This record gives sequence, C-alpha cells and structure tokens, in this order.
Amino acid sequence: MSAELSVNVDMGRCEYHGQCVFAAPDHFDINDDDELVYDEHPDASNADLIRAAAEACPVQAITVSTQP
Repeated sequence: MSAELSVNVDMGRCEYHGQCVFAAPDHFDINDDDELVYDEHPDASNADLIRAAAEACPVQAITVSTQP
C-alpha cells in the first residue's frame, strides 16, 4: 500500500504570486475569479514536483505531507 500525499494551502497567508502554478500547473491553478485552486490529494508519484511548488511559494503558504 502506498502513502497518500496531502496538500494544504493557508489561504490567509497566500498572496497569489502564482509560483506554485508555474512549478506544478497540473496541480495548482488560478481560476477565473482569481482564486487559487489545487488538488488536496494528488497522486504521490508527483510528490517531488508538488514539493518543489511548495518550496517556490515566496510566503511558504503550502504544506505537503505524506500519510500512510
């Protein structure tokens, strides 16, 4: 059984710079209302890409964790 990836964005901290969108466009997006939307439980095979997107966030609003 593989671990599940969990992504959380602190929307009170997010300033919508969009660096996560550039780093992982299949998992993060800015919708037509200029709101960040993201996949809360992406496939764990994309963990490196999603962690890179979290590291790219200038305000460190993204938390990525692995759950068994």
